[in-house]
Amino acid sequence: MLQMLKDLWADEEGLTTVEYALLLVLIVAAAITAWTQLGTQVSTEVGTVKDTLAGTSS
Repeated sequence: MLQMLKDLWADEEGLTTVEYALLLVLIVAAAITAWTQLGTQVSTEVGTVKDTLAGTSS
């Protein structure tokens, strides 16, 4: 039993899977941040255009 635990501790095959999972999490976090920023900027621009059109049509 002790030898099996030592072998499990020394096994590094699963390490690449964890690294890929962490990389995926970082990519998803960056994508969500970019998407949120883009949505805020688009919303601001649409509001500006709406206000401009409302001001010129009055």
